[in-house]
Amino acid sequence: MQIIRTIKDMQVLSRKLRAGHKTIGIVPTMGAFHEGHLSLIRSSKNENDITVVTIFVNPIQFGPSEDFSKYPRDIEGDLSKLSSLGPDIVFLPDDKEMYPNGFAAAVNIGSIGGILCGAARPGHFNGVATVVVKLFNIVMPDNGYFGQKDFQQTVILKKIVTDLDYNVNIIVCPTVREHDGLAMSSRNTYLDHEERKAAPILYKALKLGEEFILSNSEVDASYIKEQIKKYIISEPLANIDYIEIVSVTHLDKVVKIDFPVAICIAVKIGKTRLIDNIIVDRK
Repeated sequence: MQIIRTIKDMQVLSRKLRAGHKTIGIVPTMGAFHEGHLSLIRSSKNENDITVVTIFVNPIQFGPSEDFSKYPRDIEGDLSKLSSLGPDIVFLPDDKEMYPNGFAAAVNIGSIGGILCGAARPGHFNGVATVVVKLFNIVMPDNGYFGQKDFQQTVILKKIVTDLDYNVNIIVCPTVREHDGLAMSSRNTYLDHEERKAAPILYKALKLGEEFILSNSEVDASYIKEQIKKYIISEPLANIDYIEIVSVTHLDKVVKIDFPVAICIAVKIGKTRLIDNIIVDRK
């Protein structure tokens, strides 16, 4: 496992690998690895000659009142977990390497970045898009691996590679969950004991919505959202940010259910904002 810290060194190696007709998979992360990250790495290793894992807590996707300084960081632990998995390369730049003095360029992904999570986090997805485009230019991958838990992000990244003509396949891997259904997330570490007990209500609410849709007794999206809302607010520690049912390709709000759809929710459990989603299609 080779650790690379500079853009120049990573680009030089990527060019050599591509000249040797090696396929490259990239797994962009902000570290603090859990089983969800590790599953992405395994998928890349199974499908590419070379797997590059990037670890970079991206400052420009955090708002001024968000948790950038508190975001969990454990480089030593992350590298230990990676050593047992055996990715070929770990790209580990610092802030100055990625955003040197005078850096001003940015990717603006338009209105799709201002809905769902983007409504509460203005500029977040432009920050995500900018760093992912930079990583694509640095690593030059054939395939990029992302988790379905960040569903809006995956839709946006697919749009970016289409709109900007990147020759990168966006591979979306299933959400990895705890035994009680809670989607694995680095932010789960913020939850105290009582909050952790309350957090599975997100997935239970999503499954309730799925049940309403698949029963064929209800196709009105607003009714389904209202039932999900009633269920979530039964938990005293839960504070809803949004509940939406959207198309899986463009995130357009759905009025009447037209398969497939995605139910997307963001809920604060205590002070910790958690997101989750489920894609519902005919079985």
